[in-house]
Amino acid sequence: MDQADIPALLSRLASDEDAARKMAVFKLQSSINDPAFADVFIASGGLVVLRRLIMTTGGNTLAYALQSLSRLLEVDMGWDIFEGPNAGELVERVVELIVTNPLVNILRGAMSILVGLVSHSQSTAHGGTPRTPGTFGFRALKPAVAVYPQFFELVIMQLQSADHALCANALMLINALIRDAVSNDNGPTLLVSSSKGTVPPGEEWSKFIKKLQDLGLIKAVYNLMQSSSLQDLAHPLLEFQTLTKVLLRKWRGVRVDLERPEHRRALKGLHLASAPERRQANGGMTTLSPTGRPSTAATVVAREEGEKETGGETAAGRKSSRRHNPEKWRRLGFETESPASEFEVAGFLGMMDLTDYVRKNEDGFQKLLLEQSSRPLNERCPVARASLAVTMILYEHFEVEQCDLDDIRNGGYYQLIDGGGKAHDKLFRPLLLQWSRLHTAGLHAFFRMWKATGATRYDFDKVAELVRILIDQVVGQASRSKDVLEVEDDLHEYDSGRLRELQMDLLELSFEDQWGPHLFQVREELKHEALQFVKEQRIRCLLQGSWFSKPQPHRSNHSRSESLKTGQDKGSRLSQPWRFAKLSHNRRYLHYADFAEQTAHDPGLEALTEKIDLLSISSVVSNVSNADDAAAGGETGSQASSSLTSLTKDANSAAQATAKSTTKITIYSLSENFSPELASLAAAGKTKEQPILTLHPLNHSLASEWLDGLLMLLNQAPITAETNKLVTLVSEYGLKIRLLNVRAEAADNGPVPGAGQVPSREGLDEDYYYEI
Repeated sequence: MDQADIPALLSRLASDEDAARKMAVFKLQSSINDPAFADVFIASGGLVVLRRLIMTTGGNTLAYALQSLSRLLEVDMGWDIFEGPNAGELVERVVELIVTNPLVNILRGAMSILVGLVSHSQSTAHGGTPRTPGTFGFRALKPAVAVYPQFFELVIMQLQSADHALCANALMLINALIRDAVSNDNGPTLLVSSSKGTVPPGEEWSKFIKKLQDLGLIKAVYNLMQSSSLQDLAHPLLEFQTLTKVLLRKWRGVRVDLERPEHRRALKGLHLASAPERRQANGGMTTLSPTGRPSTAATVVAREEGEKETGGETAAGRKSSRRHNPEKWRRLGFETESPASEFEVAGFLGMMDLTDYVRKNEDGFQKLLLEQSSRPLNERCPVARASLAVTMILYEHFEVEQCDLDDIRNGGYYQLIDGGGKAHDKLFRPLLLQWSRLHTAGLHAFFRMWKATGATRYDFDKVAELVRILIDQVVGQASRSKDVLEVEDDLHEYDSGRLRELQMDLLELSFEDQWGPHLFQVREELKHEALQFVKEQRIRCLLQGSWFSKPQPHRSNHSRSESLKTGQDKGSRLSQPWRFAKLSHNRRYLHYADFAEQTAHDPGLEALTEKIDLLSISSVVSNVSNADDAAAGGETGSQASSSLTSLTKDANSAAQATAKSTTKITIYSLSENFSPELASLAAAGKTKEQPILTLHPLNHSLASEWLDGLLMLLNQAPITAETNKLVTLVSEYGLKIRLLNVRAEAADNGPVPGAGQVPSREGLDEDYYYEI
């Protein structure tokens, strides 16, 4: 629409005919977002006409008028409509439409206007033109919300709307209200009056947030963040997530002060929830209400606060008769009897988490304290300290400290929203909204780890580190759509053994980053030591000796009858299907002999009639490979032993074992009569190798032991996967043991004083010796 058509447009907007006004305002909404057009429209008195339409019309005409004003505010023009003596009526009209009107197109426009109205107070506070106090922000809504107190509840209900645009506008309105409350630190004081008088300055924002949470805000946004419509609501959801971090940081920044009634009541509630007057041994007294029934902590706090205010004699008499418990707070898990000072790090956020846990798990809290009281003092789990530790673990895990309100105003990292599904899983953290449930689950995990590891109070930091790794593993790797109930189950069921392995891996990685060159040198040393260790183990297997199967040739019936006729003694040799081999004690000769069956006891060297000089061995060849070892499934020595003892001691079973075993180790020599001259000829390539002994191991573990044992006897490297895996295992465990001997503070504090200095020889004589 051209600017020259504005006078005619205004006349149609002021017409008494509904059809003419509807068509005119319909055209207006598509043109008013042009700044040049909007400037002429405002100069021609268009705001007065637009305000009249909003105040008097309904249906589509009202929806188009609201949309026109919303688009005008988007180009940062038309704010004068909210100034003047009649501005309050317009705001009240928009609030009334949200509360009473069911039409989606009207609700979208009305909420969009209020978003601009509330947000404009922050833009003017950051370099804009100064405005009259109370014109914008939540202050402008207070009179209207006082008339319609159900306003917040209905706005939160719109978060469940099937219309994504309406849902987004409702969430943007909530974000603007929270942002305004936190920025101004005054908050909507009209809605959060205290039952005991005026709310102290600086607490209004906290009361306001609590009111929104009680109306179901967290659950509604959590469902939206896990839904499939995330793309349409990405910007307001990300803003709400950032605002949640801002609130958590702000709560942490509130110092716990016993002069503030709210903080004093919270600590008193903790003490009373622990059932301080209940005695489990001799049926002692329980805190009773005036009616004779057991009182809850909240009831006792309220009653004592009331008696304190009225100055009743009952409270004074009870206080005088009650003896002071010297471990009043230490029995709850605090380090001292001044609990307020222990909230220095976690702030009021830590107190909120602890009181919330106790309030929702009062019976479990009391049982836990009773259980801990039966343990030695050194083995008791400090519940309060554990709660504060879990709070800070979650705080650091979600990187709460790195967010700021300026990120929201400047649109910080909104460009990452267009990254797709994987980017959404990294960017959106719906579990952040379930802070309270994660804290409870993390605290239960802390108790479980404490019990599983048999920790003492000196191991507190170690258990806290385990819980930190657990939360990083479970919460950090949870997908966006994973329900909080599944996360709670994972935290509860995660195996402590796996957690310790993960901790060792992370410890190794951290040391790799800081001490890479030193660790490389240590690894090489440990690998050499492990190789020598495994070499000795393999050689001792050879010294112990082993049984091997001996393949039998397949003969026809004709050849068998010929053998019987000739009466030769060859049959007696062929009927010996077992071979026993053993290394001599001096490790110079390999003795072996064939037997008809396995004997009850392994034969000694005197029974082994054949022997091979190890110096005559030129090479050892086998079909054992890494692939064969892997296919064997990493059979352990116990499995090999059980398979060996399960074999029967007859020739038939030996033949069956031979048929199943395809592993073969062949020992080669240059000649049966070895001499140094033959070695020089072999080096010149003038002689050939010939096999002198073949062994058929019964399983892969035995094959690995003998093949690598023979190779290492010949000063060659092992080749089987099982041996190499064992070398790696020994060296890695050696490295982990050495890392465990390094204290965390040693890495930062450096060497102890005097380390590396050569002591003086003053006063010493030459009467000394070295111990090697």
